[in-house]
Amino acid sequence: MGNELIVNNPLRALGLEEKAGGTTQAMMGLVMARAGLGKTAILVQFALDCMLLGNKVLHVSIGEGVDKTRTWYDDILSLLTDGEKLESIPEVMKNRMIMTFKESSFSKAKLEERLDDLVQQNIYKPECLIIDGYDFEKNDKKSLEELRDFMNTRGLKMIWFSALSHRDDKRVSLDGVPAPCHEVDMLFDTILLIKPEGDSMKLNIVKCDSCSVDPGSTLMLDPSTMLIKQV
Repeated sequence: MGNELIVNNPLRALGLEEKAGGTTQAMMGLVMARAGLGKTAILVQFALDCMLLGNKVLHVSIGEGVDKTRTWYDDILSLLTDGEKLESIPEVMKNRMIMTFKESSFSKAKLEERLDDLVQQNIYKPECLIIDGYDFEKNDKKSLEELRDFMNTRGLKMIWFSALSHRDDKRVSLDGVPAPCHEVDMLFDTILLIKPEGDSMKLNIVKCDSCSVDPGSTLMLDPSTMLIKQV
């Protein structure tokens, strides 16, 4: 069954699966979209890939509870495996931990404290990190640089952020990265943009330093499930 799941592997669709298995400096990725367009669904697919490759994932959910985040994993895994719940696959389940923060209480210092506490007590040592709900509008470039440096010193392989863009904010970087990330895009190795077009949903690859696919290309998403379609 594991092999079946890896066939639907979005890391493989991007050519990033070696990064999830490697030990070089962490790959930092960003998924951007307007509200309600499936950022969490994409992050969970990346997290499941990391888990299936044998990596421990820490999913940091800012502004959402544990139950809602867990439901995302159940729903997506159910789609990938014809109804299996994550709980029924213990060898995959042990590779995930969910950590929640209220929007007002998230900071690098708090994350560092809670993560180091887990590692030092030998409870959990993640290799991949998901940060869903980071507020790019309230945090500056220096905050993100500090967060990236802290993650690299902890030996993480892969870090994925989500960012909320707004239709009426027309600011954009030279590479086509929309606000509020237009001034921090150079800190990311991979930037993906979810865009609805008519009845279809596209995942535009704005930037990808390590991908096997070129920036400017597009992956298709199934609009009803938000799963990445294999080309």
